[in-house]
Amino acid sequence: MRIQILAVPYDSGHHRLRMGAGPEALLRAGLEDALRRNGHSVHTRIAELPDGAWTAEIATAFELMRMLSRGVREAVDDDSLPIVLVGNCNTAVGTLAGLGPDTGVAWFDAHGDFNTPDTTATGFLDGTGLATVTGRCWTTLAATVPGFEPVPDQAVCLIGARDIDPAEGALLRQSSVGVVPVDDLRTALRPALARVAEHVDRIYVHIDLDVLDSGVARANSYAIGGGLTLDDMQYALNELAGAFKIAGVALSAYEPDADADGAAARAAIALLSTAAGLADRT
Repeated sequence: MRIQILAVPYDSGHHRLRMGAGPEALLRAGLEDALRRNGHSVHTRIAELPDGAWTAEIATAFELMRMLSRGVREAVDDDSLPIVLVGNCNTAVGTLAGLGPDTGVAWFDAHGDFNTPDTTATGFLDGTGLATVTGRCWTTLAATVPGFEPVPDQAVCLIGARDIDPAEGALLRQSSVGVVPVDDLRTALRPALARVAEHVDRIYVHIDLDVLDSGVARANSYAIGGGLTLDDMQYALNELAGAFKIAGVALSAYEPDADADGAAARAAIALLSTAAGLADRT
């Protein structure tokens, strides 16, 4: 199949720093070759803000979302699968905008990303990513992303989260977002996806690499134990492909400096290769 890789090498508005170094590191580690060995046609584009552009985290993040929306839409119009490599999860707003309405969300992450500006204790914009996707915050700026429409809670499934702030945990419990804990993956995932499938038949697969157990691969400085294994991820991706058409895939939050043995890069390439192969069959 035709694949369009869209790399956004920014973290919190900063170019190629920390998790912003991840997208191009995965390209250097052989992602394109791995996809081509599986028979895919691969083209890559890298997002670049103008030289000398002022870096303000919130403004820059939403400008990157706007750029990503246009790039994803062009990939879809070209009948290509968008694979998005990003530093931050909040870019999902742009990816979903480009994929178009009636697209559900499978959000793999160690964290809830469900804080709002009123609940966050850290001020980390990326911790509001899923809350923004579901229309809970940053609504004025999100409306400037071409094609973005908030995704209904019922079309969202959060998988593998285990480091959730008390305030965002309360928001999640009040929501209709499906939540699948690590220990319940094999029993709870299929019914959770069946509920999402009542509302959509296309899915955006969002993989924050720290959903993996830190003993399997240390994806970034936020990585913690108690996460999913690669076998768990393979199981989950197969379940998704059995229930939905995979419309787009993102791999976020890979921090090369945290990946001392290269295990996280290898895991990322393996997961993206699997997701692309499954998308080709849906």
